[in-house]
Amino acid sequence: MALPYGGSCVNTKPSCCSHLQRWPDMGWIAVSAPETQHFRTAGLDASAGAPALVGDHEDDLMVRGTLVFETRLPNAQRPRILLQFERGGAWPFHLSLQAIPGGGLILIVNQGGSVLHQVLNVADTGRIDTLRLSYAWDAPARAGWLALEHDEREYAHLIEVEAPCPLRIGDLRMLFRDGPHRFAAPELVYFALSSEIEPVGPMPSLHPETPIATPDGYRPLSKIRRGDTVIVASGEAVPVLHRVSRTMPAFGSSRPLTIRRPYFGLRQDIQAAPSQRLLLSGTEVEYLFGRESVLVPARHLTGGHSVLPARARLTATYAQLLLPTNEAMITAGALAESLFIGRLHRKPLHLAASVLAGIERSRLPDHGRPRHHVLRAFDARILAEARVA
Repeated sequence: MALPYGGSCVNTKPSCCSHLQRWPDMGWIAVSAPETQHFRTAGLDASAGAPALVGDHEDDLMVRGTLVFETRLPNAQRPRILLQFERGGAWPFHLSLQAIPGGGLILIVNQGGSVLHQVLNVADTGRIDTLRLSYAWDAPARAGWLALEHDEREYAHLIEVEAPCPLRIGDLRMLFRDGPHRFAAPELVYFALSSEIEPVGPMPSLHPETPIATPDGYRPLSKIRRGDTVIVASGEAVPVLHRVSRTMPAFGSSRPLTIRRPYFGLRQDIQAAPSQRLLLSGTEVEYLFGRESVLVPARHLTGGHSVLPARARLTATYAQLLLPTNEAMITAGALAESLFIGRLHRKPLHLAASVLAGIERSRLPDHGRPRHHVLRAFDARILAEARVA
């Protein structure tokens, strides 16, 4: 079977494609996690009778899309297979993901003689527990990317993929099905498939209906528009530059958490992604860290009664507001950080791969570093224990 679009090989170089076409009306169609396996051509959470987003026949081609893998890194001295898939036939397909000592991944995709073989290493960024690897391809555009992310790093490590091949629906369906053709290590948190070119980098992390304080009272985040104003920690009203949203598989680092009232000053429970940072202050913060306030990711606050896993469908949608500076907004009584983008406007390749793609760099703020110190897991646990005591 001949490969379409003239793609007989795959090349990579350290860059990123700014011209990959995104299709906002499409989305996640498959997910595999230890507790569940799903492949639905109409979308993971589509209603009955919804039209298919991709073809349904064995040899139908998915000409663009994104595969995302989230995995814990095993503590091993030798390379270890995290995922391996083999399928024969006239157009044999092989996919494998391996962890290598020191904190890196090897991705191999071999389809009908077209081979993508890439090593991505982040050993220079300190201790890493969980990595997220995205492979996005757009065969008609002859472009794609690989992106490696982890929660303690501000920007993704991006590598351009030239002339990627489309993938067969039959192979992808089998990839998301248990059987002797597939091995998945226990360290693999989940992997998922989207029919869209999915963004990487800074992500929204609040439920769209989260109440946000404005000069006219609380309003749902989803109802706030560019040019509106919101109340921040200082009590000032600041303008909204942009509102962004994104839907993700509700697993791993994207599984929703419920942050419960009355903790953190909340007047009602809210839902957020594990990456959402809360601004905390008080005598314990000053005593332990010598600072008036600190930012704490919600994932570091689990394990007690204040932050619990939320009930979720297969996907979760998050939204967030971009403000001129890295401010914390009054959110149902608590202080939740707005979208932090660092100096994304100085990184055109990363901007093109982000949820803010298409916005002129001159219209984006320079956030520099976070305005407040961000606690890591160990320090967050110490703070939580001090508050309980």
